[in-house]
Amino acid sequence: MAGRIPDQFIDELLARTDLTDVVASRISLKKTGQNYSALCPFHNEKSPSFSLNPNKQFYYCFGCGAGGNAISFVMEHDHLDFVDAIEVLAKDAGMEVPREQGAPDRYEQNAELLKRLSESSQFYQQQLTQHPDKKKATDYLSKERGLSGQIAKVFGLGYAPAGWDNLLKKVGTRAESQEQLLLGGMLIEKKDQPGHYYDRFRDRIIFPIRDSRGRVIAFGGRAFGDEKPKYLNSPETPVFQKSQEALRTI
Repeated sequence: MAGRIPDQFIDELLARTDLTDVVASRISLKKTGQNYSALCPFHNEKSPSFSLNPNKQFYYCFGCGAGGNAISFVMEHDHLDFVDAIEVLAKDAGMEVPREQGAPDRYEQNAELLKRLSESSQFYQQQLTQHPDKKKATDYLSKERGLSGQIAKVFGLGYAPAGWDNLLKKVGTRAESQEQLLLGGMLIEKKDQPGHYYDRFRDRIIFPIRDSRGRVIAFGGRAFGDEKPKYLNSPETPVFQKSQEALRTI
C-alpha cells in the first residue's frame, strides 16, 4: 500500500519491540554484565566486538562502527530497506502498518543517498584506525580533546585524510554513486571540468550529523590547526536542512 508510515506508529513499534529478541533470533548473544556481546554480523572478526544494551535498546560494534536500533539492525542484517524492515518488525509484533496519504518521507525518497552517507561514515571511521597518517588524527583527539579511542568509536568519529579523491575512489566507484555523493554534499564538481569531482572534506577530523533515529544525514569536519574554515559542515541537501537539525561540534 502506498503512503507514508506515520512517525507515531514507528515510535510505538520501537517501544513494543525488544531489540534483544530481534538480534537473538538472528545471531548468538552472550550475556556480559548488563549488556550482551556477540561476533559482529556485519564484518569478519574472531573476537566479539558487537555490544547490545537492552536498557537503551541500542547496539554498537566497536570493530566496524555499525550501530542503531531494531529497525537499523533488521535493515542491515536482512538486507532490507526501511519500509520492509518496519513491515517485518510489525508482523512479529502483531501490528498492522498504517499508511498516510501523501508523499513518502525523506528516508523513503532518498534511500540511496542515505546509503552513500552511511558508507562515507564507515570510510572515515576506518581511516582513523587504518590510514598511514592516522596518528595525526588520534593524537589530536587524545591530546588536544581528551577523547579515548572508545569514545571516538561510540560517536562514530573519523578522519578525512589529505588528498583530493580518497572518498571518491572508495565510495564513488560508479557514476550513480558519484551523483549521490554530489547530491549529499560529499563531493564538489570541478568548475573547469564538468562531471569531474573532488572530496569536500580533506585533512580533517570528521564527525557524523545524525537525525533523531540515528541515521547519518551530514558531516562536520574540524581542521587540525588554524586552517580556514576551522569548522566545515555539509551543505543543505534533500536529507539535511540546517534549520531543522542541531549541529554538534567537538
